[in-house]
Amino acid sequence: MDPRRLVIFNRVVTKGSIGAAARELGWTQPAVSQHIAALEKDTGMQLVVRGSGGVTPTEAGARLAVHAAAITQNLEAAETEMNDLAALKKGLVRCAAFPSAAAMLLPPTLARMDKDYPGIELGFTECEPPEALEGVRGNNFDVAMIFRYAQTPADENDSLEWTPILADPVRLILPRDHPLASRDDISMRDLKNEAWVAGCDRCSANLRHHAQVAGFTPNIRYCTDDSTVAQRLVGHGTGVIALLPEIALEAYPNDTVVIKEVTELDNRVIGIVNRPGALKIPAIAAFVNTLRHNANAHGCTLTHAHVHLDTGDLSELEALADIEASAREGAEQ
Repeated sequence: MDPRRLVIFNRVVTKGSIGAAARELGWTQPAVSQHIAALEKDTGMQLVVRGSGGVTPTEAGARLAVHAAAITQNLEAAETEMNDLAALKKGLVRCAAFPSAAAMLLPPTLARMDKDYPGIELGFTECEPPEALEGVRGNNFDVAMIFRYAQTPADENDSLEWTPILADPVRLILPRDHPLASRDDISMRDLKNEAWVAGCDRCSANLRHHAQVAGFTPNIRYCTDDSTVAQRLVGHGTGVIALLPEIALEAYPNDTVVIKEVTELDNRVIGIVNRPGALKIPAIAAFVNTLRHNANAHGCTLTHAHVHLDTGDLSELEALADIEASAREGAEQ
């Protein structure tokens, strides 16, 4: 049986006449009659008795009307839910982010989403990029905020889409009494005899790369993923220095260290990854666009180095804005 004919049959039984059902559906009376006749042919049963006062369901028609009413209700509920998702009245976004981005970029994004789209359910899990990537691949997260350096292999994201949103300068962290603390023209070559506290695998690889370019292998004494621990190790006389991204320094400030710029250091890039096509889902598009706006407006207070969008990805980001704008118009109607 054609579900559409069951919906029409439900209207006929509910209204008590083919004419009234036709007017509600916006169809002609003959068209409705044809569908009822086709439904009777499908079932092999007479479903209504026609009279001057309208139509009366037969026993078979009355029994079928119960199922037709349930099917109509389910279809209407499905249509309402789809419309709500498209209009950003409902939705689910599961996000992963590494600690410093979670501290600086995620709270204003989540707050804005709660204000603009209160019906969208938001989830957040803190994890480092490798775990976040696996979570996106495994459909545990819809989007993940990760970071990459110039040396991070491009093929590690396999089929996932990658959108850069933020340039994050890398800085040198020294104890206040370090001989180089008063200098402004520091290069990596000046640091060849230093001991280091290194970070995660990606950050350690970045340190080793720049040290190798400068002609030395870094003496890594300590390792920690925690920016607060790294700064305290540097600032409390343990004999080490470190490279830390600026957003981490802003998220976890420490007045026992000196922050210096080293011109040959590459910025790390913060961006989002998602499965192909996920950015066309209205709730996810709204979240990513809100995150993008917050990232683009955010300025690193340590050096007032404003962040920027990668111009190569502007078309993708403009498409996100179009999706969100269309959904916003639907929500207002």
